Amino acid sequence: MKVTADEFASFSPTGDALVLAAVSSPAEREMLGDWLTQQRGKHPEARIEVLELPADADPPPGVLARLVELLEADEDRSVVPARVFWIPGGLPTRSKVVSLLSGRDTYRPPQILQHRILKRDSTRARVVAGEPAKVADLRQAWSDATIAENPREFARFVIRRATLAIERVELRLLGPEYKSPRLMKPEILASNRFREGLEEIPGATVDKAGAMLDELSTGWSRFSVDLIPSLGRAIFSRGFDPNVDYDRDEVEAMRRSLENHPAVLLFSHRSYLDGVIVPVAMQENRLPPVHTFAGINLSFGFMGPLMRHSGVIFLRRKLDDPLYKYVLRQFVGYIVEKRFNLSWAIEGTRSRTGKMLPPKLGLLAYVADAYLDGRSDDILLQPVSISFDQLHETAEYAAYARGGEKTPEGLSWMYKYIKAQGERSYGKIYVRFPAAVSMREYLGEPGGPMTTDEAAKRLAMQKMAFEVAWRILRATPVNASALVSALLLTTRGVALTLDQLHHTLQDSLDYLQRKQTPMTNSALRLRTPDGVRAAVDALSGGHPVTRVDGGREPVWLIEPRDEHEAAFYRNTLIDAFLETSIVDLALAHAARADGNRLEAFWTQALRLRDLLKFDFYFADSAAFREHLAEELSWHDDWEASVEAGGEQIYSLLRAKRPLIAGAMLRPFFEAYEIVADVLRDASPDIGEKELTELALGVGRQYIAQTRVHSNESVSALLFATARQVMADQKLLMRAADLAERRQRFLQELRDILGDMTKVERISREQFFARELQRRPAPEPA
Repeated sequence: MKVTADEFASFSPTGDALVLAAVSSPAEREMLGDWLTQQRGKHPEARIEVLELPADADPPPGVLARLVELLEADEDRSVVPARVFWIPGGLPTRSKVVSLLSGRDTYRPPQILQHRILKRDSTRARVVAGEPAKVADLRQAWSDATIAENPREFARFVIRRATLAIERVELRLLGPEYKSPRLMKPEILASNRFREGLEEIPGATVDKAGAMLDELSTGWSRFSVDLIPSLGRAIFSRGFDPNVDYDRDEVEAMRRSLENHPAVLLFSHRSYLDGVIVPVAMQENRLPPVHTFAGINLSFGFMGPLMRHSGVIFLRRKLDDPLYKYVLRQFVGYIVEKRFNLSWAIEGTRSRTGKMLPPKLGLLAYVADAYLDGRSDDILLQPVSISFDQLHETAEYAAYARGGEKTPEGLSWMYKYIKAQGERSYGKIYVRFPAAVSMREYLGEPGGPMTTDEAAKRLAMQKMAFEVAWRILRATPVNASALVSALLLTTRGVALTLDQLHHTLQDSLDYLQRKQTPMTNSALRLRTPDGVRAAVDALSGGHPVTRVDGGREPVWLIEPRDEHEAAFYRNTLIDAFLETSIVDLALAHAARADGNRLEAFWTQALRLRDLLKFDFYFADSAAFREHLAEELSWHDDWEASVEAGGEQIYSLLRAKRPLIAGAMLRPFFEAYEIVADVLRDASPDIGEKELTELALGVGRQYIAQTRVHSNESVSALLFATARQVMADQKLLMRAADLAERRQRFLQELRDILGDMTKVERISREQFFARELQRRPAPEPA
């Protein structure tokens, strides 16, 4: 690392100056003495006094008392912070790790080595000076921002301001990726804002609040900025390509945004690796580090202190203590006010199905409060899409789908998790940063009406969170694993040749290209047989594709035991095909409808949207109708064809490419059907666990009887959202006509599945027609 900014080593006093010099060793004192001699030579007219402060600890009482005297002596005196800045390099990694776990400054070499280092290379350290400030100005700022109790507290305030001034200088030398809050606890505890709110909480004390701030405390040590991304990359590089795939234009756009406002990075969450990848992405793109919220369950063993000094904020599972909620709110406010960046998973937890979960608003409410309180003139919600070619966690997710329990985190769990990363190649990792969402745009001016209108604020937060999730979905590239898995799941265990896979995939690729959906290079290579072969080979070996050899040519299939794993990959792309799948089903419904068939088409499309709203994201009703009309715009006068009904609609379906509703949506509607079937003779207030257990049993029976088409429909994960659908249809509430309404809803689901079967039949006809066209004509006799 090369530092050439000489201007940071000098200052220009306008009169007397008090230098607050943070030094901790004989070597640093010698450097400070030489530097002061140079400054006095440059400014002989100035009277420069010096007070030494410990570099890494609170000043002893005698030093603090002396500072009080010096500050009271002259209100016009300039206070100049100074410190020895050590340029990184040369310290053994083991020593740095020990310092990191202890929370010490890992960039300052041990005292015993400092003289030796400087003798070998005098450029390894230099004295840097922060921006001067007059005592009178500092006193006014102290009075405005803090409780201003006594002269000693003012002295501590001056020390904190001096430390921050030096931090700003060192950040300009090191780079924005080293930015981190250093004085969070004392600054929060001393603030007027904090003390006033604390007085309103029964039983609250400064000591209790301070203990909670210690629990929440976080920060990136300088070495952790270097170490943690390296460790993260070492973990995921065991199984993934170490070069993460970015969109460089998005990175640069985000860089410009972060220069002006604090941001909350909200990432999609399909793997424990997501929390590792975000700091890697920020560090290797030289972006400011993020402070990531995580559950307290991840603070185990040595991981607790390591993660705390790597920007992780551990949260309690239950936020039912009024004092803890207040301290957390003030903590978040301080972070954004000082323009540090926060991060968490917008879904709150990992998606175990592959599709995005509904956004959680809890932490977002704290950020919204900070904005409305005027802690920042805007806060950006930065969507982050993280996706993978493959994941080893899909086996775990398949076990959950079958009713398995989550494994508790711990050192043994972590060892097994890291070990599993090296078992085979999982392809590439893709990170995208679509345009940020402005909090000001949704909440209005700070201090505006939403400061007191909780209902309006919550609605605005829901819209903000939805927009973030929507942008994540639109930015996530479709990969080859998802497309191949989607295709093979539709065959229900029937194997396909390479040629059949290749030609069948082309309709989906044409559609994605027509819609300008982002695709990975692996997906684009599916245009060629070699690309398809690479994709199925990567998925072969039972994870989740099985290859069968020994015949005239190899064939590939997904066996029933692997359907849950394959469904995870398929589910990652459903949103790209969701609207066209609804078109398929609404057309099939209109074909059997009486009366105005065009109206029946639109009514059914909106009904399907409503039924699927707990599993997928949709545009608002008006935009949704526009999107569906656009889906059919390839067909001249499609509305007349729909209005004609019957064979005209089936002709429309036979001409449509791709015809994909069954491939995308059958498992969800079959899961709804199973739960609705269980409810026929269940108690109105049946519990969630009991309902899931009964549905798993009935589902296994129906699989054995081929009454449902796929093992993936029998899933505790899908039954969870199916229960939400039942509750939304008011089928879990006592009522005189409950049994009748439950039966009627079950029949509606079966009708939808019947429409899906018609669509699938036409899709198979398309496949076989193309097969006949591709086969060579028989030789003449």
